[in-house]
Amino acid sequence: MTILAVIIGQLLDLIIGDPPKMPHPIRWIGSFIRFLTTKLNHGSHRFFKGAVTAILVVSTAAVTTFLIVYVSYGIHVMVGIIVEGILIGVGLAQRSLKEAAMEVYVALEKGDLKEARKKLSWIVGRDTEHLNEPEIVRGVVETVSENTSDGVTAPLFYACLFGATGLWTYKAINTLDSMIGYKNEEYMEFGKFSARLDDIANFIPSRLTGFIILCFTKNKTNRPLKERFRLWLEDAKKHPSPNSGYLEAATSYQLGIRLGGYNSYQGIPSFRAYMGIADVPLEAEHIKETIRQMLIASFLFTILIGGVIVAISIPWS
Repeated sequence: MTILAVIIGQLLDLIIGDPPKMPHPIRWIGSFIRFLTTKLNHGSHRFFKGAVTAILVVSTAAVTTFLIVYVSYGIHVMVGIIVEGILIGVGLAQRSLKEAAMEVYVALEKGDLKEARKKLSWIVGRDTEHLNEPEIVRGVVETVSENTSDGVTAPLFYACLFGATGLWTYKAINTLDSMIGYKNEEYMEFGKFSARLDDIANFIPSRLTGFIILCFTKNKTNRPLKERFRLWLEDAKKHPSPNSGYLEAATSYQLGIRLGGYNSYQGIPSFRAYMGIADVPLEAEHIKETIRQMLIASFLFTILIGGVIVAISIPWS
């Protein structure tokens, strides 16, 4: 039943996405995080207070989702499957990520760099005002690659294992990291627990997604799989995130492009280690190629994880 709900959710996300006027659970989670942060992120013992914040947010999301699903299945099994499928679909980001990336692509195709920079600024944290076309493309490709796991396959992973409750537990962890998991003076101690929790939650999904991209999406280079696999593992470790590098490195070696380099955040330059080899220069078409990778990876991810779960559960049925 859970796998059926996952499939329904994935289809709903692909076909409908997030209706713009619909109140999204992520906003409620974000509001709860902001409320707790305002109340607790000051004074001493900030690490402990941050841990309490994370536990409260994650447990609230998990319990709330579990109760909704439990009551739905209590009404009727089909009601439960549909409700759980909707909850899963709302937690995925395939369509929204594709649409956001394509808005930048369309602007680049029109030659409107100003509009492309503006649309890019909506999905990345770096400064975009002075980026040229290759750097705009790099920003989109890196974002789509990283969020293929964060926004799609990692939620699917926990949905396949634990249904909608697992997905929204993960989404709460991921939202905590995106809001307070920063290494700056304000959040260094308060957000440390959330950041570590997010690293743990993404450990398996990020590596498995990178592996699927590397092995099962279209390779645009002449390098054999064995070489790409070795280079993928080497470059992935260069990324400041313990997980994101496995996505970006896989994308770079599949498309024959180089990612990483200099970024600017609020006027402060920052260098991120290069990944991949620049067989071809970055161009707008690489945005579409990265979107294709995301869609293929998410489809294959569901088949792989779902298939394993079904195979394991059959002897016990």
